[in-house]
Amino acid sequence: MTNKIERSAQEKRTAFVVIFTFCMMLAEIIVGLTSYSMALFADGVHMGSHVLVIGLNWGAYVLVRRLNSKDATQYDGDKILNLSAFTSGIFLVLMAVFIITEAIERLTSGCTIINYEFALATAFVGLIANTISASVLHGHHGTTDYNTHAAYLHVLSDALTEIGAIIGLVCAMFWSITWIDSAVAVISAIVVLRWAKRLLWDTGRALTKK
Repeated sequence: MTNKIERSAQEKRTAFVVIFTFCMMLAEIIVGLTSYSMALFADGVHMGSHVLVIGLNWGAYVLVRRLNSKDATQYDGDKILNLSAFTSGIFLVLMAVFIITEAIERLTSGCTIINYEFALATAFVGLIANTISASVLHGHHGTTDYNTHAAYLHVLSDALTEIGAIIGLVCAMFWSITWIDSAVAVISAIVVLRWAKRLLWDTGRALTKK
């Protein structure tokens, strides 16, 4: 059971991450499209999904706070937060599948990456941004409920695809191995699928408890 003080702190941290992530999303999508980096574009799209999904996590905290202020005892705040986390897990799965599909399509189309320096700089900035967001969401005592944990996983998955983008760009830039860019995006998506599976399992069990 999460107390009101912890929920208030988590709500503020989540709100910060939503706004911060939105700014980084715009930068990565634009640079990913202009540089033809699949991994970077995939990370931008993935980050865009986080704006929506972490926004959902934030909205769940706002809803629970307002229900508590109205003494709406017929609603279970923990159930609402768990449902939000479960929905986040579904979005993680959808985004991972989308990234795999796009990576395979880009791999077979033979697009060439351009403007490596700009793309790498943006990827590094994105990695730093995700590290900051993960630190904010984790706090001093870790993630204390599934809703915050779900948001935390979304940020971690972004950091993972950022690292993949950097690896792919470096390999393409120095050794002209362009297929690694898409391959790393696929590997990152598979890891995200594993995280999503665990999140869905845990939140599903929590929701079915009476």
